[in-house]
Amino acid sequence: MSKSLRIASVNVNGIRAAYRKGMGDWLEDRGVDILAMQEVRANRKQVDELINDGWHLELEEASAAGRAGVAIASRIPLGEVRRRIGPEEFDSAGRWLEVDFEVEGKPLTVVSCYVHSGEADTPKQEEKWKFLDAMAERMAELRAERELALVVGDLNVGHDERDIKNWKGNVKKAGFLPRERGYFTRMFTPIGEAAEPVDGSGGVGLGWVDVGREQAGDVPGPYTWWSYRGKAFDTDAGWRIDYHVATPELAKRASNYTIDRAAAYDQRWSDHSPVVVDYAI
Repeated sequence: MSKSLRIASVNVNGIRAAYRKGMGDWLEDRGVDILAMQEVRANRKQVDELINDGWHLELEEASAAGRAGVAIASRIPLGEVRRRIGPEEFDSAGRWLEVDFEVEGKPLTVVSCYVHSGEADTPKQEEKWKFLDAMAERMAELRAERELALVVGDLNVGHDERDIKNWKGNVKKAGFLPRERGYFTRMFTPIGEAAEPVDGSGGVGLGWVDVGREQAGDVPGPYTWWSYRGKAFDTDAGWRIDYHVATPELAKRASNYTIDRAAAYDQRWSDHSPVVVDYAI
């Protein structure tokens, strides 16, 4: 008999601020079994004060206090934890956290990932390229090692025109650069097949599945992030940059893909909305 596991991911934009604005009420009512968070911007003691009462927690803090930070909170016990990707000299702290679980006797790996936002033609973008390279390498390994694996988080790239409301004005900006999108095309191309990224970079598929796109179909969005500036939220001028990326075997088990968009601008507790999916393990 399979167990339905509800897994949610959200960039909390600072967990202490999110809790002041109502995140705790959302979490209490949502029936989440595993929660992956990005941009936590808090230390372990501060997070423990907010998320306790039966939750198992793992936190990967950034090198600089008050920056980035990823965490996984779970109602089921945590297994092995892995924290860093890329070469030893590369600082991936606060951006990658892998946790193994055992669910109904089956091994499951969940990753909370926070990709750099980047900035075209600056050192910030160079760091993003390095992270995307390290991420692609690790995801190839994960895909080979595990039947049931899930990478979730704020990946800070819209894969194609459906993922950004105003995509034409962003083709030269970080988050929608053709080279960035190429990493995602390779990620979502069947394993070993030739990829055809928009930037012409080629490569072969890593064989992962974009659960959000597969569940939503060929539609604009649905978006997961809206700027706090202007009327972006009210006019739904958003970006779909928060993902559930699953191995094919896990993707087959996905249902009830939902973006928990706030009912109104003043009811938001983050500029991102949680992405929630049920998986039959």
